[in-house]
Amino acid sequence: MSDTATAATAAEGVTEAFNAGAVERLALSEPQWLREARDGAWASYEQTPLPSTRLEEWRYTDLRKVLDLSSLRLPTSSKAADDPTQWPARLRETMELDHTASGHIVLIDGHVVHTDIDPALAEQGVVLDSLHDALDKHPELVQEHLGSVVPASDGKLEALNMALWTDGIFVHVPKGVQLEWPIRVTRWISTESTAYFSRVLIVAERHSQVSYVDEVVSDDFDAQSLMSSAVELVAGDGATVQYVNLQRAGRGTFVHSAQRTLAQRDARIDTLNVGLGGSVHRVDLNARLLGSGANSEMLGLYFGDGNQHFDFNTSQDHTEPNTGSDLLYKGALDGDSRAVFRGIIRVFPGAQRTDAYQTNRNLLLSGGARADSLPNLEIEADDVRCSHGATVGELDADAKFYLMSRGLDRVQAERLVVLGFLGEVLGKLPLGGVVDKVTGAIEEKLAQYD
Repeated sequence: MSDTATAATAAEGVTEAFNAGAVERLALSEPQWLREARDGAWASYEQTPLPSTRLEEWRYTDLRKVLDLSSLRLPTSSKAADDPTQWPARLRETMELDHTASGHIVLIDGHVVHTDIDPALAEQGVVLDSLHDALDKHPELVQEHLGSVVPASDGKLEALNMALWTDGIFVHVPKGVQLEWPIRVTRWISTESTAYFSRVLIVAERHSQVSYVDEVVSDDFDAQSLMSSAVELVAGDGATVQYVNLQRAGRGTFVHSAQRTLAQRDARIDTLNVGLGGSVHRVDLNARLLGSGANSEMLGLYFGDGNQHFDFNTSQDHTEPNTGSDLLYKGALDGDSRAVFRGIIRVFPGAQRTDAYQTNRNLLLSGGARADSLPNLEIEADDVRCSHGATVGELDADAKFYLMSRGLDRVQAERLVVLGFLGEVLGKLPLGGVVDKVTGAIEEKLAQYD
């Protein structure tokens, strides 16, 4: 496609880019099934109205006010070189603590620019690759799962992602292979008024184990940008998957992540979503416990200030007997920031001996901050242990007074109270290097109050 045509596509905005970009997609030699999937997703996008606040799932986040798709364009910059000396300084700084890993992937402006994996793991058949390369190298595996865990029918934003994703990440862990260290992924976006679409597909075969840490960083933007991701996690019988998303995008970014997990018999999938950056951050997370003995721990941590807006929409689906899930989301809010948590535990008929919990706790640090928490239960079995709870409170004056009586000033005391409040979440997922990095990011944010 010519530079003129590319510029015209960018000017038309996201909602017109699909048909105009068809030639580019064909140039990528995508298989027929994927082109058909994109066409179907685009049709679903056009037929699905933008969610409104009349819907329970979007009651506290008005998309018409916080996201303007017509003002966004698709990325037009060329793929960056696989040369760290040419990467932005903040991107390199972010990766400095990520050396201990089973493999690395770097995405710049929606394109995978670097991939490496421990040679010993590659010899055992572990695949870590860009999603586009995996279409050629592992077509059957990709076709089997891509779009089936997060289908376009899940919603308007999910349909748009399936239609317009430009690149993504594919991880496949063969039967019985266990990764000692996490896979580390770093994403950088550099352009405002741009929409970036990507996907993550992780397939862990029987009795395998993998940890995956995905970090998003950018500078602040004067105009809005959109970062949309669809995350599909599949754990076979007895497999273990840990997924961490650390969101540190700049202000002006709308971050949307649609995450779905499928845990088969005796499998375990744990997730941790950390929200620190962006202007609006929305997570739609659905955990499906599909086999007896399946378990999922769902953790969330967020710290807002200014006018940041976080919205977490979660569901725990227990379809078979003897499954368990435990959700804990905790957040601290300062300035005029706002958090919304909406969660539901669904126990299907016949899913006896389900053990499921759901907790959301919020700490308000200013009079302008606000938190809304809506936990729910839908129980269609009679032999279960399920509960939910939510709290919204202010900074513990007694704890702050105690610390100040030991010689700390007010700011230091408040910092320790916040770190202690949020630290409970990190203590539940002691993943190598992740706790230190998240704690450091929170401390960096708290330092602005000095």
